[in-house]
Amino acid sequence: MTHEEVHEAARRQPFEPFRLILTTGAAYDIRHPDLIIVGRRSAVVGVTNDAVYDRTIKVDLLHVVGIEELPVTRNPHAQN
Repeated sequence: MTHEEVHEAARRQPFEPFRLILTTGAAYDIRHPDLIIVGRRSAVVGVTNDAVYDRTIKVDLLHVVGIEELPVTRNPHAQN
């Protein structure tokens, strides 16, 4: 997958959560645009269980074989 395709998904307005699928079978959910930095040949993905990342993973874009949309989850504490 090209860096342009991944960058487009990461910077779409309004942001839509997505999943990166790799040739290894691994998948990384991107639920916020601040959790991915896309370069020309690789991306840095923040792996998290909350709003702040716990660690980062460097992903070679040659291994990204797909992007899937994720359902948008609403914050139960948000006011309407």
